[in-house]
Amino acid sequence: MELQNLWAGDLDKFIEDRLLPDTQFRTEVRKAINIICSFLKERCFSRGDSRVSKVVKGGSSGKGTTLKSRSDADLVVFISSLKSFQEQYNCRKEFIEEIKTQLEACRREGKLTVKFEVQDHVWENPRALGFTLGNCLPELVEFDVLPAFDILGQVTVTEHYRPDPSVYVKLIEACKSLGVEGEFSSCFTELQRAFLKERPAKLKSLVRLVKHWYQKCKEKLGQPLPPQYALELLTVHAWERAGRKTDFVTAQGFHTVLTLVTNYQKLCIYWTKYYDLAHPVIGPYVKRQLQKPRPVILDPADPTGNVGGEPGRWDRLAREARLWMTYKCFKNRHCSPVGSWDIEI
Repeated sequence: MELQNLWAGDLDKFIEDRLLPDTQFRTEVRKAINIICSFLKERCFSRGDSRVSKVVKGGSSGKGTTLKSRSDADLVVFISSLKSFQEQYNCRKEFIEEIKTQLEACRREGKLTVKFEVQDHVWENPRALGFTLGNCLPELVEFDVLPAFDILGQVTVTEHYRPDPSVYVKLIEACKSLGVEGEFSSCFTELQRAFLKERPAKLKSLVRLVKHWYQKCKEKLGQPLPPQYALELLTVHAWERAGRKTDFVTAQGFHTVLTLVTNYQKLCIYWTKYYDLAHPVIGPYVKRQLQKPRPVILDPADPTGNVGGEPGRWDRLAREARLWMTYKCFKNRHCSPVGSWDIEI
């Protein structure tokens, strides 16, 4: 049965049966990722002064929010010879071409045991190399490989970890110099991943439900819509404002997220887990970010990245959210509405 035709009380079972990836799929995706990561470390940039210092897995696979038979992963390749954000911006096309060349050579030589297809990029200065894995998996898995400057170094991201403020000062200065914002979010993948990965299982299930809804909207409405990452952060924000409970009524959480979507023109969301607003450079910069037209949803790991996107992209999604809020999945079996969490918008 489709999501909109369920009663509110059936949403948890729907998530368990339809959205949680099965063990075999998770295992096969993990094996495929490990093969690609080993290739990137051992084969790419083996000549000259460039080498891969580490490969970090992001995307839904890294955050623990993979949907059943649908996975995406960002494999961020940190390259030792990149010494600044500016160098990453200037040299990333060169590194992407090298990765693509080596991937295709390995495919011709039969040295990779997974089947994949490299996607042609259309941008003049692409941020990522996209490719899909297939044949070895029950469904295609989409990957993006992103070369990055290793600004954080070898770190273990604990609950109270916070980078040295100089990291964000350099980021802000680079974005100002290049006239770009949010361009270097891949450098903070470890923080983005930790921000969601250690959350309660039920919250991650709610994130999966919101992502499933978003994909249904995308199929119906097409592009452009707000970034899916914005919806993930919106879900975390709603849960935090509602008291951070480890057990809650899923339909109420879902209804709250859709309510926030319909009120996108009021959204101003940010976190200070990884940076300090009292800092003389970081604080004023973030405050300027928060004064921008709504919606503002700052990437918790990268204050230069407003993932809220353009207001026009939210309008179509908001209309769809209003329609969905009339559906059966937001009603109890005696047809009373489930309502939302009591949070301030």
